[in-house]
Amino acid sequence: MKAIIPVAGSGTRLRPLTHTKPKALLYVGSKPIIAHIVDSLLPLGCRHLVLIISDEGFNITRYLKNHYPGLTIETIVQEERLGLGHAVSLTGDAAGDDDLIIVYGDTIIEGNLTEVTQCETDGLIAVKKVKDPRRFGVVNIHDGLITEFEEKPSKPRSNLAIVGFNYIKNSRVLFECLSEIITKDYKTRGEFQITDAFRLMVERGCTFKPLMIDKWFDCGTPRSLMETNRHMLEREGNDITIPGSIIIPPVSIPPNAEITTSIIGPYVSVGDCAVIDHSIISDSIIGTGARVSNASVASSLIGDDATIDDRPRRLIIGDNSSLDFNME
Repeated sequence: MKAIIPVAGSGTRLRPLTHTKPKALLYVGSKPIIAHIVDSLLPLGCRHLVLIISDEGFNITRYLKNHYPGLTIETIVQEERLGLGHAVSLTGDAAGDDDLIIVYGDTIIEGNLTEVTQCETDGLIAVKKVKDPRRFGVVNIHDGLITEFEEKPSKPRSNLAIVGFNYIKNSRVLFECLSEIITKDYKTRGEFQITDAFRLMVERGCTFKPLMIDKWFDCGTPRSLMETNRHMLEREGNDITIPGSIIIPPVSIPPNAEITTSIIGPYVSVGDCAVIDHSIISDSIIGTGARVSNASVASSLIGDDATIDDRPRRLIIGDNSSLDFNME
């Protein structure tokens, strides 16, 4: 079994954080988004990853090779962003005829994923009921099988959204269908969609079952990133004590961070080698090497190597930036 993970997106809604770091390497809880995704694949016996990256995405490959040395990791560059269907189509040679898991690189899901090991149909599509399905790919179900796929329909006939975890047993037919929609230049909303390939597979007689998901975390916006961080911290349940400071759980603070005379928490993730001095921080993500001094920070995203000094604010600070509210 192999996992295809598209992580070539530019993360425009998370700028300036993603100007210098791929979205998949942003932290939620104690580790990057991509690490949460890979950790969900390991219990399924998946040890071979195929990453679809942009030209700036090699740091993702480097991170995974450093932190998961037992895995086989292949990297494919998507030079043009022409949609998810196009991205997956690039992996045909790497995928071969293996069973595939296609998992989106900015989505963390929780549920009984082990159903893939007992799958008797041609595939499983993870879905969840949502209030506004017009923003998502949507499936319709009849007699326990998926009969229709729609991409962001204006008048959806179902509220079951595709959440970004798909198991494909018949990978050969998948790549045939992807090739067909690209050859015929069949686009939906200006891009080649993988939902159109799934639809073609059903028309050719393939069967898909829905996989109902308990929880689904989309990390594509500052608000959703913060919500995911809160959930991951609650799930990890770290108990940390730092002399001279007050730590209010749940938090994630690495041993190499320097915390002095501060109040940290709840819901704070601190990056490696960050320095926090005489500050109060809650509900925030503090990047690697960031420095926060004499400040009160809440509901904020602070990028790598950023510097903050003095006065409470709600902030989204990009990497290698500096902020000083002293007017003297």
